Order: sequence, then structure tokens, then C-alpha cells
Amino acid sequence: MKKLSAAFDGLKFSEGTMKYAIRMAADNNALLTGVFLESFLYHSFHLFDMVGSQGVSKVKLRHLLEKDRETRRNAAARFREQCQQIEVECAIHHDKVFALDDLVKESIYSDLLLIGAHETVNNAKEAPPTAFICDLLAEAQCPVMVVPQKYTDIQKVILLYDGSPSSVYAVKMFNYLLPFLRELETEVIYVSQDETQQELPEKQLIREFIRCHYPKAQYKILFGNPETEIISYLKKAELNTLVVLGAYQRGVVSRWFKSSMADKLMQEELSIPLFIAHYR
Repeated sequence: MKKLSAAFDGLKFSEGTMKYAIRMAADNNALLTGVFLESFLYHSFHLFDMVGSQGVSKVKLRHLLEKDRETRRNAAARFREQCQQIEVECAIHHDKVFALDDLVKESIYSDLLLIGAHETVNNAKEAPPTAFICDLLAEAQCPVMVVPQKYTDIQKVILLYDGSPSSVYAVKMFNYLLPFLRELETEVIYVSQDETQQELPEKQLIREFIRCHYPKAQYKILFGNPETEIISYLKKAELNTLVVLGAYQRGVVSRWFKSSMADKLMQEELSIPLFIAHYR
């Protein structure tokens, strides 16, 4: 039995994340933990909402805080109700201190973490990848599945391969964690920056490995800049496609200067789920 965790902001509950998480857990016969992130500094209201005729109103503040608590309770109840309806074993955690630190800790004890691409866990509106998602991907201790706001059934899998151990590790983890997706249409994508290179790096080894797990997989070699070519290719893909890719942990400073492929794909808002695994 595997343990999957799904991260939610109870004040901006994501139905899409819930549906992806329940689908993954149901098909895996897994325990699904709903992690409801809070922070003592994060509320749905602003300072001016608390102001009355006599200045800051304790009564208004009390009502606003209770309204937030009710919203969060309803979100957790919605999650539990949907899990019970699909007969998925679930647990609920309310993490109330520092959202990122709490979620990283949850990832230590999870096989897979699912989260919405637009999550910020604050009042700010950010385009993907949000600062919260970038920090989470750098620190997460298990593979992360970043999902779009709208759920669609997954009918095709694309494995991004660049010859690195990271890309192979991601396929290993994907195969281990979501074996029920093996029978879907599967494509291995490699981008060569040298048009004279017509073969995959370590061709024999990678084909042997892929054949063991995805015997019906097709291969596609593109030519040019990897970021440009992959984004262009995925823009033509159906919305029911899932992309598997490797990533590696970098310090904050290095992330300022070099974005990962995952960052680039989220920036394009392709509305497809990304399965991202670190190679450490």
C-alpha cells in the first residue's frame, strides 16, 4: 500500500487537485492524506476589513476569523466526503505554522505529493510557477505531481529523456508509484541539439529499460533547443497527456539564473499534469 498526499489551501480549495488525487489513490489502492495548509499570517481578509467606526474592531476580527475557520472546515469536509464516496481511505492533516516547512515535512513521509500549479498559500495572485511551488519543488523529499486547475482523464504519457540519470530516475519513480498507467499510450521524447545525432544517448540501455516497463512505447527525436522544441511539441498534445520529467535540487541563487524544464512548462500554462522527481 502506498501513501499519497494532496496539498490544499482551504481558503481557495482546488477541486482539480482533489479529483487528480482521488483518481491516483483509487487506482493505486493507496492511503490519501489531505494536507490542509494554513499559516498564522494568512487569512482571506485584509486589514481594512477589520476596521470599524472606532478603529480596528475586535468583533469584526472575531467574525472574520470564524468565517475563515468555517471555510477551511468545509473544504476538509468536502475532501473527506469525496474520498468516502469513491471508497478511498483518507486522512486529514491541518498544518498551521509555516506552510512550506510543514509540506516539506509531509513529503518525507509520503510516496507522492500532489499540488495545484497555481497554489500560493497567500492572498497574492501569481502566474505559474508560483514562488511557493518553486520552493516546494526544490525542497520536496518525494516525487511531486503538479496538476492543473481543471481535471481531465489521463490517456497518454510522455516521458522526457535527455540522457541524464535524472530523467531515467523519474521514469523509475513514475513506474513504481503509478503502475496502473503502464498500459496507456506512451511516448519517449528526446531533443538533440546536433542534427547529426540521430540516436538516443545510451540507445541500447534506455531502450532495454523502457521495454521492460513500457513495451509499447514509441520514440520521438526532435532537433533544436530542448526547451523550445518540447514546449512546441506539448502545445500540440491533447489535454489528457501527463508528462514525466526529472529535476535536480539547486540552491536559491542558482535558481535565479537557470530555470528548470518544469518551470518552463508551468510558465506556458499548458494545463497538463507534470510528474517531477528529483535525482539526489
